[in-house]
Amino acid sequence: MTRIGLLSDTHSYLDPQIFTHFDQCDEIWHAGDVGALTVAEQLRAYRPLRIVSGNIDRESSELPAHQRFVLEGFDVWMTHIGGSPPAYNPAVRPVMQQNPPAIFICGHSHILKVVRDPKHHNLLFINPGAAGKTGFHTLRTAIRFTLDAGRISDMQVIELGKK
Repeated sequence: MTRIGLLSDTHSYLDPQIFTHFDQCDEIWHAGDVGALTVAEQLRAYRPLRIVSGNIDRESSELPAHQRFVLEGFDVWMTHIGGSPPAYNPAVRPVMQQNPPAIFICGHSHILKVVRDPKHHNLLFINPGAAGKTGFHTLRTAIRFTLDAGRISDMQVIELGKK
């Protein structure tokens, strides 16, 4: 069993509430637009971190463009600009057609969305919205969930307040 805290689009602002909301999490995942690397450093010091770069970040070994991994029986793909079912970003569309993951995570839109995509093997699409204060969103959000031997449970949207 692995408990996940998922956020995106911090844009250099890390709300201290994240540490309280993710206190029971085993890993933290950040779906890009980190901003200042101090955000990644603080998260990494708190819990194991899986992170990708966003369009405001410089891609590097610390902030790769994509992360694809298997955890608790799930093939997970995390990238920043992924689009949204059924209109995936053209850069990810070929992989979605040939080798879709079980869970596809992205950020960028600042729009919280969790939905199944029946066209792509019923994959679970997750966008945690935006946890930072920059962008057009009005409510800052994150997500918490549990992966356990091929089962997803305890999915919760965390409202961090207005930006």
